[in-house]
Amino acid sequence: MRLGEVAARLGDREVEGDADFQVQGVASLEEGGPGDLGFVRSARFGETLERSKIGAVIAPEEVDVGGRPVIRSATPSLDFARAVGVIVPASRPEAGVDASASVAGDARLGEGVSVGPRAVVGARCVVGDRSVIHANATLYPEVVLGADCVIHAGVTLREGTRVGDRVVIQPGAVIGGDGFGFEFDERGRWEKVPQIGNVVIGSDVEIGAGTTVDRARLGSTRIADGVKIDNLVQIGHNCELGENSVVVAQAGLAGGSVLGRGVILLAQAGVANRAHLGDGSFVGGRGGVTADLEPGSRVWGFPALPERRWHRAMTAFARLPELLRRVRALERRVEGEPPPSKRL
Repeated sequence: MRLGEVAARLGDREVEGDADFQVQGVASLEEGGPGDLGFVRSARFGETLERSKIGAVIAPEEVDVGGRPVIRSATPSLDFARAVGVIVPASRPEAGVDASASVAGDARLGEGVSVGPRAVVGARCVVGDRSVIHANATLYPEVVLGADCVIHAGVTLREGTRVGDRVVIQPGAVIGGDGFGFEFDERGRWEKVPQIGNVVIGSDVEIGAGTTVDRARLGSTRIADGVKIDNLVQIGHNCELGENSVVVAQAGLAGGSVLGRGVILLAQAGVANRAHLGDGSFVGGRGGVTADLEPGSRVWGFPALPERRWHRAMTAFARLPELLRRVRALERRVEGEPPPSKRL
């Protein structure tokens, strides 16, 4: 593909230099060759670009690209991601049901649906047009899957799960497993609480590999439109995730917790049972939220502290050994003790 064609597909971006440059592939600056297209985030990567053998780049106006043909962009990383989709379009299996798959007689499959080897589509399921169900995925009875979804290998969608359009669920995720609910019985032993709700997922959602989203005890666990969930995340029963929220790897939400719109949880962050995080809240890596957060809050650490306060606390923490030595020296002076002898 010509570089000029790529620029046009990105929304009539400007090309400086040879618009007829033939793009043969995409690559990083470190690994790219003369026929590849890469990207530069900022002038900070100028030295890397200077050493690179890459043939063409997407870069901001202020970056000197050393005479290479360039698509100028204020958002080079985003435009490069879109260019990759143009140059290397995602492959998809052919429509149809593999001979080894099991599809219930009363399940309804839309036009262009693909069901892979040993996949299972249960009774009364509905699968929207052009959706793909890869090998060994399992849809329990009464699952509703929207159009243009991709359900990767080994995914399990438990009974009654509702999924919108253009949803991607990565391998091994489990959607709609039982929530963790137990009560003590009369003898002090754990008795399971029935989990009879479901999971409802909006459109344009992506759920990472190995992530689990529990069904509700009653009602629904809800994931709104545009939510992005990383790998190995735990979403408890009856949680609600607002539009365009992001939950990064190994984070966990206890049952009944609620995220507003545009909330970001970084890696290994945790949210306690029934805590409400207001719109636009941000929780840093390994942050632990045990109470409600106002909209726009930025917190770090456990227990979670406002961002600036947490940074000050961490600065003080790093100085504790020095401060402890000084306190001990002051105590010896007050008590009239001689200073400790220095070791040779």
